[in-house]
Amino acid sequence: MKRISVDVAVIGAGTAGLAAYRAAIAAGKRTVLIEGGTYGTTCARVGCMPSKLLIAAAEAAHGVERWPEFGLRLDGKLQVDGRAVMARVQRERDRFVGFVMDGVNAIPEADHVRGRARFANDRTLAVDGHTTIEFARAVIATGSSPALPSLLHAAGDRLIVNDDVFSWADLPRAVAVFGPGVIGLELGQALHRLGVDVTLFGRLGHVGPFSDPALRTYARRTFERELRLESNAEVLAIERDGEGVRIRYRGKDGVERARHVDYVIAATGRTPNVRGLALESTSLARDTRGVPLFDRNTMQCGDSAIFIAGDAGDDLPLLHEAADEGRIAGENAAGFPEVRAAARRTPLAVVFSDPQLAVVGARYADLEPATFVIGAVSFEDQGRSRVMLRNVGLLHVYADVASGRLLGAEMIGPDAEHIGHLLAWSIQAGLTVESALAMPFYHPVVEEGLRTALRDAAAQLRRFRTQSPQLAAASRVARAA
Repeated sequence: MKRISVDVAVIGAGTAGLAAYRAAIAAGKRTVLIEGGTYGTTCARVGCMPSKLLIAAAEAAHGVERWPEFGLRLDGKLQVDGRAVMARVQRERDRFVGFVMDGVNAIPEADHVRGRARFANDRTLAVDGHTTIEFARAVIATGSSPALPSLLHAAGDRLIVNDDVFSWADLPRAVAVFGPGVIGLELGQALHRLGVDVTLFGRLGHVGPFSDPALRTYARRTFERELRLESNAEVLAIERDGEGVRIRYRGKDGVERARHVDYVIAATGRTPNVRGLALESTSLARDTRGVPLFDRNTMQCGDSAIFIAGDAGDDLPLLHEAADEGRIAGENAAGFPEVRAAARRTPLAVVFSDPQLAVVGARYADLEPATFVIGAVSFEDQGRSRVMLRNVGLLHVYADVASGRLLGAEMIGPDAEHIGHLLAWSIQAGLTVESALAMPFYHPVVEEGLRTALRDAAAQLRRFRTQSPQLAAASRVARAA
């Protein structure tokens, strides 16, 4: 048994773990990085980058299919070479993973510990029976794993997760995707546009990340027009059948149907990787899932010398948030017992479907009724959007009644990734609706839709300031309906 003593032990070499390691090393602390799985971040290996590669191929195919709407001729039928599509996805994916590995390989060998770490107590880790690490502080950055509902287990060896999609040598004939959230929408639509027969299953009519009722409804109706989207299906049976899986279900219309697919893809959320850490051997307070309770501005677990970062904490499971949390956790672990709260960035989440989805700052559900107004715009008649045949979308901007400051937004529509950034920067800068309207808007651009929403918010603010709180609340309910 090898025994080592360090200032900071970082468990996990993903985005958050690497950021924590670098922050602790920069502070001059003796730090080790413990990893028991495959090196290479979730984003580069099975997340952000390979999914966007698949989406790019799907968008190219869809663009050709829309040529006739522009008056362009398409002689013959578009041919999708599934093997070539997947070969490019994997080739470019491996390139991105290589960039991550370059950074990992630059870390001194003495700072690497290979194996699965388990807590023996608040100051000791055991790694796969070969190393004991005594630490002054630790950072948990073990990431997350796809969740697999028991309902889907009947699919047997044909049940896969999004990670597995990027190992395909060819595109399948048909798939069922369970979960029309971020991952399910992106993968389901991309596969559909590449010629795969896709059925997307959901529950309670929820589609995407929205909390705003109007955005939820708009998103569901939009994707139902393109995809076989069963947003409120009652699954009656799932069974292995020959070379695939047979699914019997009842749709929202009450009609029983059956689909035969090659694979069932579970896109039903992710679970923090904390179960194997033996956290019960520590004094940390934990929630019902076993995740340590922590302060998101310091990443400190209680008042202990243990910190958490990235998907393991399940706060905002996004790459840029993981990088920020890793840095905060690493700096505070290095400085412990002195711990400093860090200013967090304005939340920004984007779904790279078509149309794109974005949630920025405070969500509709986070805000108190009668304290905010909604500035709205439809992109169905927005000039540049119609020019490009991308005129599908709805944007709601939320502004504080008392101060006029921008609070948040939820959006489905063209260029939501860019408009989301503009709004996130504006919110973080503390802009009011009027100060945002004073910014330049070029013509003709999709961003003019944002200006329309801001103008609507300004009008709502003027109206609400002349109304009583009771009338304001009644107006809010009417607009939501």
